[in-house]
Amino acid sequence: MLSNTSKYALRGLIYLAKYAKEDCRIGIKKISKDLNISSPFLGKILQNLVKEKLLVSTKGPNGGFSLARPPEQISLWDIVVKVDGVEYFTNCLIGLRPCITHDSTKPLCPVHIKFEELRRKTADFYQGTSLKLISEDIDKFEDLVKL
Repeated sequence: MLSNTSKYALRGLIYLAKYAKEDCRIGIKKISKDLNISSPFLGKILQNLVKEKLLVSTKGPNGGFSLARPPEQISLWDIVVKVDGVEYFTNCLIGLRPCITHDSTKPLCPVHIKFEELRRKTADFYQGTSLKLISEDIDKFEDLVKL
């Protein structure tokens, strides 16, 4: 499962992909109100993504956040890896260490082989899904999905 931090980061960036334009940034108060997320918590998450070069921010009356790259160039993978690290995609389902560090002289965990296929498909989905795709598709579900 994704951490709440990753979920809020995804929601925030999808929101920015949908509503922020190159010449128009959106303030943290508006974003947090529309997404119903604590402004200080979301602000901290978005500032970290500025440091990771996924977002840009400006201060002042017309300040706020916007994407650092076009939404088609930012994948869900980019966001989750910046927030939770690649371990989200490499950790063993029931073990304590990432599967990529498995000691080949020891047996694999009981779910390793079945989970490996799911992990690969999950990584493919995250890598192949851009913010642009989601921000366009979300219109179909506006009555169901509240970013």
